[in-house]
Amino acid sequence: MAALHSPFRYDFVGSFLRPQAIKNARAAFKAGEITRDELTAVENEQITLLIEKQKRAGYHAITDGEFRRSYWHLDFMWGFHGIDEVELDHGYYFHGEETTHGSIRVSGKISGENHPFVEHFKFVKQFEDETCVARQTMPAPAQLLAELYREDNGKNTDAVYPDHEQLLQDIAAAYRTVIRELYDAGCRNIQFDDCTWGMFCDDRYWGSRQNGGVDRDAVAAEYLRLNNLALENRPEGLTITTHVCRGNYHSTWASKGGYAPVAPFLFAKENVDAFYLEFDDERSGNFEPLRYVADGKKVVLGLITTKSPRLENKDAVIARIHEAAKYIPLDCLCLSPQCGFASCEIGNKLTELEQWNKLKLVKEIAEEVWGK
Repeated sequence: MAALHSPFRYDFVGSFLRPQAIKNARAAFKAGEITRDELTAVENEQITLLIEKQKRAGYHAITDGEFRRSYWHLDFMWGFHGIDEVELDHGYYFHGEETTHGSIRVSGKISGENHPFVEHFKFVKQFEDETCVARQTMPAPAQLLAELYREDNGKNTDAVYPDHEQLLQDIAAAYRTVIRELYDAGCRNIQFDDCTWGMFCDDRYWGSRQNGGVDRDAVAAEYLRLNNLALENRPEGLTITTHVCRGNYHSTWASKGGYAPVAPFLFAKENVDAFYLEFDDERSGNFEPLRYVADGKKVVLGLITTKSPRLENKDAVIARIHEAAKYIPLDCLCLSPQCGFASCEIGNKLTELEQWNKLKLVKEIAEEVWGK
């Protein structure tokens, strides 16, 4: 196990379609019909079954599929001290669909001790063996900052934190605390999920969000600095990667545009070991921005979509891998789906069988390109 490090030649992002048993139990808990312990028992049972399936599929990373979460990001944010769970008047407006209305609100000094995700990780950790390593996914610090300034949230954030630099320092310190506690629990693979960079890539989205009043490069530089602050003094032997996409909710998306606007920041300067990147359709642009990726870092090409059950053409995917290799050595490339299968508990529009067929295809293509 100790020799295994993400990313792997064939890999996945982290979230999986929620089984009906999980959906039923979470609904029953919300309605007050079962206890927290009863919900946890169902979650434990279903996560155990999921990990067995991940292993049978031949994958070297194991996750809990985010089965204990409603959202890929908010549940983690709610685990910090000084951050409250709230419902806004509306959700995010994706392409043709509005998301649910959950968000966060800062109520005091942000800190990260005793984060519940540490216990969640310990449950997955017990299933590690010589063929697989447990991975913990979480939203990037920049994603937390972006949510704190989402529409009217910013007024409250500035009221609690009139010193913006102190806010950045406290967020970074909170993440460092969680990272250390995860490490002490045996975690050696952490993945930052970060949609902020995908938003930067979309000129229309950025223009409507900022009304032309904020410099995109200045905000990107701040997000980069915050992410790197959180990674300072990280423990030895800990692999930290990041995943970037443009929204993944019920098979819809939020933004589009190539990586060129963010490549000089994200690819060249973020202190992670690898990038899991969305490349499943034309919304992601071409591979040319990959030339900014710092030497020695790996790129996981998200060429297989989780938004549709349709299986990609193997030859077409292989051709795209070799196209990317014009900018990144083939030995530094890997393959995965472009995102998770259920970034939020509603899930994408495909069946569990279709989900596993996608992952089977990823493995088959990777073994054809790089060998078994």
